[in-house]
Amino acid sequence: MWSSVALNLATALSLGVATPQLPVAGVVEPVAGYPEAVPAAMLMSEVVTQTNQARDAAGCGQLAVDQELIAASVNQSYYMASTGTFSHTGDDGSTFVVRAREAGYESPSGENIAFGYETSDEVMAAWLASPGHRANILNCAAKSIGTGVVYATDGQPYYTEVFGWV
Repeated sequence: MWSSVALNLATALSLGVATPQLPVAGVVEPVAGYPEAVPAAMLMSEVVTQTNQARDAAGCGQLAVDQELIAASVNQSYYMASTGTFSHTGDDGSTFVVRAREAGYESPSGENIAFGYETSDEVMAAWLASPGHRANILNCAAKSIGTGVVYATDGQPYYTEVFGWV
């Protein structure tokens, strides 16, 4: 099943993020058969930028990108894309707190997930229109972020962003 999932770990790998749970065979960009797909690494970067822009507009500080939160985010996006499951619960029943800690980050504060949005503008608009997701983005006490975008074989992108207290 894992080899059938088209994913992009370019950002995580270029930052030296260890993602031992994920096979790297089959890394493609953009998704084979979906040439219009925005590269996942670009979406990940744009989500961070737009999250920080929303925080600036609300008077919150910028979030620092954290490699461990990237790993936790990519892992959850990979799980969702590979199984077609849209959930905050991981394959082993894990929560975002457990996944972040397994990736080495001790103080996670929240998680947003989404799927099917073709652009970062679309996913950010949806998150900001949702009270719970918006609260995570605009939690001024949060200090760090990691994002993950993984494409399923049907071309649907699965997004995860995890926030942290430190």
